[in-house]
Amino acid sequence: MRNKVVVLTGASDGIGAAAARELAAHGHTVVLVGRSPEKTAALARELKTDHFLADFTKLSDVRALAIALTDAYPRIDVLANNAGGIFGDPARTEDGFEKTLQINHLAPFLLTNLLMDTLVASRASIVNTSSVGARLFGNIDLNDLNNEKKFSPNKAYGDAKLANILFAKELNNRYARAGVSAAAFHPGNVRTNFASNTTSGMRFVYQTPLGRLMGLISPGKGAESLVWLAEGAPGREWVSGEYYEKKKAAKTNPQAGDAGLAAGLWDMSAEMVGLTTAKN
Repeated sequence: MRNKVVVLTGASDGIGAAAARELAAHGHTVVLVGRSPEKTAALARELKTDHFLADFTKLSDVRALAIALTDAYPRIDVLANNAGGIFGDPARTEDGFEKTLQINHLAPFLLTNLLMDTLVASRASIVNTSSVGARLFGNIDLNDLNNEKKFSPNKAYGDAKLANILFAKELNNRYARAGVSAAAFHPGNVRTNFASNTTSGMRFVYQTPLGRLMGLISPGKGAESLVWLAEGAPGREWVSGEYYEKKKAAKTNPQAGDAGLAAGLWDMSAEMVGLTTAKN
């Protein structure tokens, strides 16, 4: 297996950190992106690799990150859009978007597009960390992406994770002919700091002894699918444009199969973050 350059967001904790350790142990060049200066720097020291800081509630941070990555890495074989989370009451970022939507979808959408020249030149794979929450809670309305009409932490999260799947499908639609592949996956219900900052009932599963009773898996186990997708060859080990659970293509929210919704979400997201909508 050849050494790959893997840019991994949300790398300072949970499955991101576990995947970074595994990929580094396999000889890949892992580029860490995190929000916490302390945690991200500590892991970078441990793995003897580069790290970059970005707060995805600030699209200016995302733009600066894209410039820094482009300057530092002329080749990126894998972009793992892993940063995300579920949060509490509705809150707007400084960019004017609902926090859950921006962190989980708009920020990685912008980062991916700003890196697209490098990703195309590298014939890269793009891996989006999604969730079974897309199926359980997702119901995207393109006229209400900020969930102003029917906000709940679970719906905002489910919509954002469904957006990750639709984004992967539309990436495949727009860039497969240019050699770029994309997939989304559910890592499993992982025992991490996930849901620590939410008013959702999910915090009782993830942040109390109830989680152990419900069989939450370790971050290392949760990272297995991310590592598998990052190391695997699209078209051989996995199929571009698909959604995976336990390393197998899986059914998810029926909206994930709506090609018109995927295209519309792309165009609307591009407009929101200030990108053109030209299609390859």
